[in-house]
Amino acid sequence: MSDFLGVGWAFPIQLDARGRFALARHERDIEQAILMILLTPKGQRLMRPEFGCQIHDLIFAPNDATTWGLADYYIREALAMWEPRIEVREVIINADPKSEDGSRLLIEIVYTIKKTHDSRSLVFPFYRIPGE
Repeated sequence: MSDFLGVGWAFPIQLDARGRFALARHERDIEQAILMILLTPKGQRLMRPEFGCQIHDLIFAPNDATTWGLADYYIREALAMWEPRIEVREVIINADPKSEDGSRLLIEIVYTIKKTHDSRSLVFPFYRIPGE
């Protein structure tokens, strides 16, 4: 029924009980693809240097509205380019209240799976290195 959502290698790459590459299916495959895109800095993959997300350029940026706006833009840009099965509805960025130095941002990505109109969200923790 939801075969059109796809099947891909599980992320992180691992082996299943039979010694084969573990697979992620359907909605889980989409979620893992989103994480793979966000966790990959642009330029890291030599054969596909444009793959990934530019959010990693913000690792030393201050914890302010400009940084949050750039993070929003980079996430939307990367997901629009590399994950065609979803439509990003909203990107909500907040400082993690448990992070005393403000080094961790919690980024909630609200998206819809295009084929099923299923609304979902994923929280992506982004770690900054605060200035001295």
